[in-house]
Amino acid sequence: MAYKLRIRFSKYAHMIFIGHLDLMRYFQKAIRRAEIDISYSAGFSPHQIMSFAQPLGVGVYSRGEYMDISAESLTSSAQAKDALNAVMAEGVDILSVKLLPEGAKNSMASIVAASYTVTFREGCMPPFDLAETIEGFMAPPTIMMEKETKKGTRSIDLKEHIFELRTGDEPGSLYMLLDASSGGNIKPSLVYEQICSYAGHTPGKFDLLVRREDMFTTDPDAPERFVSLDSIGSDY
Repeated sequence: MAYKLRIRFSKYAHMIFIGHLDLMRYFQKAIRRAEIDISYSAGFSPHQIMSFAQPLGVGVYSRGEYMDISAESLTSSAQAKDALNAVMAEGVDILSVKLLPEGAKNSMASIVAASYTVTFREGCMPPFDLAETIEGFMAPPTIMMEKETKKGTRSIDLKEHIFELRTGDEPGSLYMLLDASSGGNIKPSLVYEQICSYAGHTPGKFDLLVRREDMFTTDPDAPERFVSLDSIGSDY
């Protein structure tokens, strides 16, 4: 019998410059070093059974990344977390290891939203009042824009994809809760660009420092609510 585990981790320091494919290879090696009894696929070229909730852009910090794996045997959540942290390089911390219930969707298939804290590099604060501008920006019933996709440009109502937008708890910051589904994934930089367009300001390419705080799925008991991917599953 295989067990489904969900691992939450943070990404910071120099590790924010590691791309998604290199991060996958890093975890494959770390799991072997930590002696996690991970499951392997069948066939001539077996590989570890793992999946990530959503690739993180290069240069983006995170406190809420997720990886699902299949394991052949269990120790305990605490032991698995400690074993993984013992082999992690600086810049990645394992925050939790949870046992998923039978029938649970993997994180990649279930993610619907992600939260972000956006701050500004030194000297790059916008020349307008954030709270006042956000209030005006979000006031209209729709926010139509052209969005570049792999299949070309399409018109979207950005407001439908912004679940929450406000000034953040950190001074001079923004908090965003955005659509992260496969059909409507919205980046914080895109939202900020539209805020600046509304305010008549041209942002710099490297103005922002973005930190992903968490990722969410719908609450099984209340589909209109979001719950953290970390709340699906339990310690073991």
